[in-house]
Amino acid sequence: MMLNRVHVKLPGMLELRHFKLIAAVADTGSLAAASRQLHLTSSALSHQLRDAEERLGVQLFQRRQRRLLLTGSGEKLLVSARRVLSEVAQAEAICRAHPQDDLLRLSTGCYTVYGWLPPILGRWQAEHPRVELRIVLEATRQPLGALLNGELDLALTTDVPRQARLAQTALFEDELMLVVPEGHALARRAHVTARELVSENLLTYAAPREQLDIFTRVFWPEGLEPQRVSPVPLTEALIELVRGGVGVTALPEWMLPAQRNGLHTVRLTPRGIRRRWSAVTRASRQRSAPLTYFIQLLSERFSLQGKARPRAASRKGIQPNMEGRAR
Repeated sequence: MMLNRVHVKLPGMLELRHFKLIAAVADTGSLAAASRQLHLTSSALSHQLRDAEERLGVQLFQRRQRRLLLTGSGEKLLVSARRVLSEVAQAEAICRAHPQDDLLRLSTGCYTVYGWLPPILGRWQAEHPRVELRIVLEATRQPLGALLNGELDLALTTDVPRQARLAQTALFEDELMLVVPEGHALARRAHVTARELVSENLLTYAAPREQLDIFTRVFWPEGLEPQRVSPVPLTEALIELVRGGVGVTALPEWMLPAQRNGLHTVRLTPRGIRRRWSAVTRASRQRSAPLTYFIQLLSERFSLQGKARPRAASRKGIQPNMEGRAR
């Protein structure tokens, strides 16, 4: 499998995130201000803007006196963007006006962060047998946006920005590590830097780069990009490809199997990449009894063990390729 030869060609069609970006930059006049509005870093928005312009083949903004101003093409696109965003907001408002009290919708910041679910599911279902727990896989990489849009009731994710619209309960901390095969040149290092990773074949989740910590917290702060990137859809596949010597990846220790045969972890950057996981809900909506109890069980589980446990070599339970429901 020659993953280092795979190239992904972006489709020409824009996504909703691009429309939100264009409207935010047009309203604020800068990427820095838009980043605060959209809860993304300036670097992430810069890459997102470049992505939109490459898909369309036109320049959308030009810089004048330290402000980003729309070009002619940008002005035309902004009209469509505002119309699309308005229609989406209206559709979401209609759905939110009729919530389901017998449904708890959950998503996380990673496809395979569900090893903790089976142990608490029994207790939760015993207390609330008529409530369905639904895992919304489509919201995996942008759980906060889905939460604020009314598509989720609970998001489990890292490094949540403090803002009035979000209510969060701290769960645990982890550290993102570089995972390399045994015998790799970097395996014996105390830590590795972005510059030392540029020439490696980097295996990542199949998600936009602005949603991946290895880019936003390791490469982009140094103004660097890896030379080879191979997107992989599942954690299990990432691990086995690293074990087979195809490339390197970035994962926390607890996502790795208990038996580390053929794998070695190295700290990323001298200070490490620490992350705080939280259970997040919308502050504007009172937590229901099923939601409150679910968060209570999460807090108890993670406070007892301090962090998530390493993955078993063959784990049963909720898997990322399920249809997204547990009852």
